[in-house]
Formats: sequence, structure tokens, C-alpha cells
Amino acid sequence: MKTLKQISINLIISCMVMIFAAGSSSAAGLLTPADNSLPALEIKEHHVKVVIEDGYAITTIEQVFHNPNPNDLEAIYSFPIPEKAAVGEFTVWIDNTPIHGEVLEKEKARQVYEEEKAAGHEAGLTEKDGYKTFEISVTPVRAGQDTRLRLGYIQPIHLDSSMGRYVYPLAEGGVDDAKLSFWTANEKVTTDFSFDLSLRSGYPVDGIRLPNHPAATIVQKGDGYHVHLGNSPQPAALARQITQSSIAPATSANPANPANPANPTNPATQTNPAHPLEQPGGTAVNTLAGPVFTLDQDIVVYYRHADNLPGSVDLVTHKPEKGRMGTFMLTITPAMDLKPIIEGRDWIFILDISGSMAGKYQILAEGVSKALEKMSANERFRIILFNDSATELTRGYTPATAANVQTYINKVHQITPTKGTNVYDGLKLGLKGLDSDRTSAILLVTDGVANVGETKQEKFIKLIRSYDVRLFTFIMGNSANRPLLTAITDASNGFAMSVANSDDIVGSILLAKSKVTHEALHGVKLKIKGIKTSNLVPAKIGSLYRGQQLTIFGHYRGSGTATVSLSGKISGEDKLYESSFAFPETSNTNPEVERLWGFAAIEELKQKMDNFGEDADTKQAVTDLGVQYGLVTDYTSMIVVRDEVFKKLGIDRRNRDRLELEFAAQKQRAASKATSRRVDRAQPMFSGNRPTTRSSGCSGGGAGSFDLLAVLMLAPLFWFRKRTARIEKG
Repeated sequence: MKTLKQISINLIISCMVMIFAAGSSSAAGLLTPADNSLPALEIKEHHVKVVIEDGYAITTIEQVFHNPNPNDLEAIYSFPIPEKAAVGEFTVWIDNTPIHGEVLEKEKARQVYEEEKAAGHEAGLTEKDGYKTFEISVTPVRAGQDTRLRLGYIQPIHLDSSMGRYVYPLAEGGVDDAKLSFWTANEKVTTDFSFDLSLRSGYPVDGIRLPNHPAATIVQKGDGYHVHLGNSPQPAALARQITQSSIAPATSANPANPANPANPTNPATQTNPAHPLEQPGGTAVNTLAGPVFTLDQDIVVYYRHADNLPGSVDLVTHKPEKGRMGTFMLTITPAMDLKPIIEGRDWIFILDISGSMAGKYQILAEGVSKALEKMSANERFRIILFNDSATELTRGYTPATAANVQTYINKVHQITPTKGTNVYDGLKLGLKGLDSDRTSAILLVTDGVANVGETKQEKFIKLIRSYDVRLFTFIMGNSANRPLLTAITDASNGFAMSVANSDDIVGSILLAKSKVTHEALHGVKLKIKGIKTSNLVPAKIGSLYRGQQLTIFGHYRGSGTATVSLSGKISGEDKLYESSFAFPETSNTNPEVERLWGFAAIEELKQKMDNFGEDADTKQAVTDLGVQYGLVTDYTSMIVVRDEVFKKLGIDRRNRDRLELEFAAQKQRAASKATSRRVDRAQPMFSGNRPTTRSSGCSGGGAGSFDLLAVLMLAPLFWFRKRTARIEKG
């Protein structure tokens, strides 16, 4: 391994290329065999309901399939896997009665499904297809009749620089050519589509934005906001609220009230350019053009907390009875003084020119061109190309003069993508020859699907660690190899950011830039004393960057006051942040926290297997957790059959019981006012305010600064290297 004196790499931003052209990506849709002479099954209705509260989101998707054919058929629905999503509900209506699914070991669930299918009985199955999609099978969809099903999942929602982000993924990503060549997708909703999101926040929210869906209506509703998108009218009660409410940003006179009636700025009638998140309020009925909605574009919802909120610690727990083990979600929103870093750099572009980039390469080339044009004359660049193998287009470091920039812009545009994807060799060549006397940034541009040369995740991790790297990942597109990029990120103590095809690119740039240009808290450790805790996830934290939240899941026993400390180093100086607060004896309002812990534990175990290979004990642990907490994993699936079949097969209805508990808690929360879960008011862990996009210093530029718009359009992978004398800074 190279020493710090030989090389020290301090910052890396990594990102997979995004499929920007609509024609190059596939949508989530009903799939039927391509050689079937009968008409495809129809997606008659598609309804999405989302509730964001207490640091996590609950998403429920209800669909109605219609079979116009004279024969009973099987329906197979492919749905992109959302980030950190734990599927806990799969419900199929049989004889007009909703039947909740139960989780079994994957092979057993498939066996039950096939047996019921062969017998002509109603059955449904939800399986996980690696890191790409959930595959939902329903049989039979009766001839000339409808079949209704519902899928539900939960996921943590993290704020970044006081900005929240929710993605409903629909664009599949188009990297599985074998599947796409066998199936045809019907992604059109023929009758009724709706997307309804309720945001219930204990902290003031001063704006909401859907960057790619301007027709959506956004309404302040009680203690939160409601977002509606669809081709059908909203409920009458909500329609009345639309005409009576307005969305106004918080003001300096009243920052705690995001809808101060005294504020003359009313985005229902105007847009305030100084606040890009304000959306027009819309009208009572929001009708899309035509009766059909196409499931081919991600729905991204941003929301922004008000300025000048303090750093905080929030605690959400579930402990049904005294004496039993409890589960907790601890969210730390730092307010640390992370100073700016200003330095010039060398730039190394590592460009994927494999055949899978054919539909995306011109966008990549344009991004490289803009990046080169933004360089100052005292900066240098290299360009590495890879498909089956890696080569260098430049001849070592090239000064960024106007003539050199234009020469290589022309050469990049002349390249035609072809052959396979040898990501490892491209990365390896780009890492060679780094100048220890200059700060360097390496940009790897790829769709992340390595299929030539070294493809083992363990080897990528070993390569990263040999260069003392910190990796920062933009994961773009719903078919991204998220496990690989996340593993490299974690191995380097960097951070990951996901970017969907409907994201607000400028907003993502602002968030990323503040992390690239500021110090970070490294070697982070969390300690809890005074109460017995166990099974903390993640077990290793790594680093915290400007604007990031830290979320820890775990178990606890007993109750009472605990002291929680967060420690690390900033620019080589030891830092300690501490607070004391109570863990409750009983808590019943958030039972979903148990599933969130279970999924976080599964992800950590799965990453271990991805890094170092599968072993029987770890696989069994993942399977057991999936069954216990009702979660669809690589080794477990969710099966729906008639109640009498569950009984005959001796399948416990534990997931049904868990769902009923969760539904009751959700109903109870909906009937009460949303409140902050902050627990460190009496003894604040941080003395300042949390950073925001408007306070993090991320909007400035300067001579020689790199245009992150070009970077994000590239969907690149950055590596920043600093000289040894500056290794602890940032």
C-alpha cells in the first residue's frame, strides 16, 4: 500500500451516468411475452400515496390490471427498486377481499406460487431481482376482468443541507438487454392515475418543488403540505382547501410559520425567483393532457426546511411493552463549523466508451466539453478511455490552454462507443501517474455495469484502499449498480448521492459543491452511555460532510436518561459533541421503526457478502431477518394465496398482524398534530444552526473553479487528492 508521503487522496466524488434521453430508457410497466399474439394486459389504474413524517416515508402503490383477452393470463409487473426501500406489504384482492402477503424463503415462496398457478388458483408473488427491480407476479388475471393489488414500502428520508428529497422511481434504466428483448412493456395507465404525497413535519417547511412535474398542485394542509398529481379530480374536501390556502415562504418576521398570511408573496399567483422551491398553487382540479399517464419518468419531490434552524438530535422509538426490547432511530443533524477549502487541481477524465453508452455518449461528450472549457490556463487534464480495455487519449498531463481544450473536445466528440465495459482497468489507469505535488480530481464516467475484466467488488475495494481514497458517489439512474458504488464509497469513507432522471440538476450541484469545497468530520464515532443498546447499524460511520445527517438504528433495553456523544476530527483537531436525553419505557406510535432496523441490518450483511463473497451463515441471517420482519430480500419473497391455503401450509400470518399494527399507528398519527422528535433541547448537542443551500457558501465560484453543472451532466466519479501536508484538512 502506498504511504501518505507517496500519495494522499482526500476527496472523491463518484457517479454513474444517467440515461437522459427518453428513448434510451425503459419504464416501469406491465410485462407480457413478446411472442404472445394476444393484446397486452392493461394497467387500468395506478394510484400512489406517500406519507413523509418522523424521518421516514411510507409509500403505497395500488394498481388495477385488466385482461381484455378471452383467456385467463398471468401478469408480471417490473418496478425499479427505490433507494433504501423495504417492501413490507403485498396485497392482492381475491373475491373482492384484500389478502396480505407473507414472507417466505425465496425458493419456497416460488414453489407455493407455481403450485397454486398450476392449480388455477389465485396467487401473487413479489421477488427482488438483485439491485435492479422488484418483480411482481399475479395469477390469474381473469378473462375480461380486473385484478387489484397493492404494494407498500418504507424508507428513511434524509435531509441534506436542510433539503429533503423523495423519489418515486418509474424509469427502469434499460441496462438489462436480455429482459428487454424477451418482454415488451406496457407502461401506460389507461383510465386513472394519481400521486398524492403528504408531508407532515415537526420543523417549519418553507417550500416544495417538483422540478419535472409543474402541473402538480401543492397545498398547505394543517401542519404540513399535500402534493397531488394526476389525471382525475382531487377529493372535494381537498379541492376546497386548494381554493382557500396558499403556499408562502417563511419570512424573517415569522420564520417558524411557512404560510404566514401576512406575507404578501403568494406562490399560488406568482413565483419568487429568489426562492426556487416555491411552486404555483394550481387549481382545484389538475388534469393532465389526455386520459393516459405514462409510467416512464421518475417523480421527484423536494422540500426545504426554513433557515436558521438549530442543529438537533431526533429520536423515534418503538417499545410496545415495559420490559421488552425496544427499537430506535436516532437522527443527528449537525451544525458544525466546517471551513471552506480553496485549491487548484489537475483533472483526470475516465470515460466509458462501451456499447452500453451508445445512447448516452453525446451527452457525456457535451459534459466533458463544458468541463474543459471552464478550466483556467494553469490547470491540467488527462483523458482516459475504456471499453474492453483502457487507453489514454492525451499524452500525460495537458495544460488547459484554449488550443489544447479545443483539440481534445473535438477528439472526444469523434469517439463511437462500442464493445464491453472494463471499469476496473479504466479506474486503474486513471490512478496511475498522479502528481504528488498537485491536487488532483479524477472523474470516472460510466453506467456502472462492469462486465469485462475484473468485476469482483472485493477487487475494486482493494484498489481504492491502496490509494488512501475518500469516495463521493452520485448514483444516477434506477438500474445503477448501487451495491458496487456504495461499497467503494464506504471503503473510502466518502458519501453517496443519488440522482434520478427527474432531479433538479442545479439543486444537486449546490448540495454536492458544499461538500467538495468544505472540511469534513472524519473518523466519526457514536457512543451511548447510561442505557443498554445493541445491534447498532451502521456499525462503522466513517465521515460526515457539510449538510449531512447521520441516522443510526439500534435496539435498547430498559429506559431512562442516556448520554450520546459524537466524536471525530476536523483538520486534525479532535471534536466532541454531546447531549443527554431519555429513552422511553414504552412507545407505540412508530412500529415501522422495527422494519427499518431490520432492513438496515440486512443491507449491512448483504454488503459484507458483496464485498467478500457469500457464506451460508450470513445468507441464513439475511433470510431469518427477512422472514421475521416481513421484508423482501435477495433470499426472501412475499407470497399471497387464499387464507385457507396459508392455513393448510402452516404459514404464520405474522406479516398480516404486523401490518394491522402499523396501519393502526398510521391512522393514530394522522389524527394528531405532527411534532418535532427533537430530544436535545434541554442540552443541545450543537451550538449553531444547521447549514442550508443558502448558507453553505456553495453558490460562489471563482477563478479556476470547476463547473459542477458539467460534472453532474457527466454523471461522473470524482477523486480529489491533496498533498501530504494537507491530508487532515477537509
